Amino acid sequence: MSKPRVLYISQHLTPYLPETTMSHVSRMLPQGTHEKGKEIRVFMPRFGKINERRHQLHEVIRLSGMNLSINDTDHPLIIKVASIPSARIQVYFIDNDNYFKRKAVLTDEDDNMFADNDERSLFFVRGVLETVRKLGWAPDIIHCSGWMTSLVPLYLKHVFADEPYFANAKVIFNAYNEGFDGALDAGMAQKAVAHGIPAEALESIGEPTFDNLNALGMNHADAIIVGSETMSDHAQGVLAGLDKPIMSFPGNEGFVGEINAFYDTILEGKTEAVAE
Repeated sequence: MSKPRVLYISQHLTPYLPETTMSHVSRMLPQGTHEKGKEIRVFMPRFGKINERRHQLHEVIRLSGMNLSINDTDHPLIIKVASIPSARIQVYFIDNDNYFKRKAVLTDEDDNMFADNDERSLFFVRGVLETVRKLGWAPDIIHCSGWMTSLVPLYLKHVFADEPYFANAKVIFNAYNEGFDGALDAGMAQKAVAHGIPAEALESIGEPTFDNLNALGMNHADAIIVGSETMSDHAQGVLAGLDKPIMSFPGNEGFVGEINAFYDTILEGKTEAVAE
């Protein structure tokens, strides 16, 4: 039997960005999953704050060169890769000079969110899926971490619905409380509609707040992992109304084994929620 394949799509990952609960789990979980005998691929945005020389990033020419249209403008997709020392793990980076060259992550020097963070999210999500298709690698599980990945389930169900590489993939949305205040550009939903996602599927992000994006990911994923010890009242309300496998917060230690066991229940087709 072939090894199960897990695709990790994460907003933040150490050692490339400062440590948070999300970036720590996103670093340690793929390594632990690989050590448990599964195949993995890991993707994150190539934020300009990441030091390419220190982390030895280099462009993968054979995967780069595609243009992605966002808001009626073509943006070149650049794929870079680096290895995490001592972990035998490669990380693929989605890059573009317009969206990711600035020496910051999500906010400017005055701590204001960048006006194009909605487009950066759409570019990241579509860029990952296009690249995985180009790799010819069919994941069994797609593990999404962070609000920037919230549209992955909808892209898979609509934009990539006929793509055989994703036909059997189950999407797990790892919901964290690592978000932002205010809302992204109000045109975010319409920009996703232009890619082929039905407008009615995006009604909940007419106002793209952090809570609404988190809810979008939870509502459309096949299963959910609660990534933070405390979640907002809004997130807790969404979780309470869902009928799908849900894994409660696994803690800061021992999560590799617990999450891999959750993967196995999803792969076996079990639908009961994991007890809290």
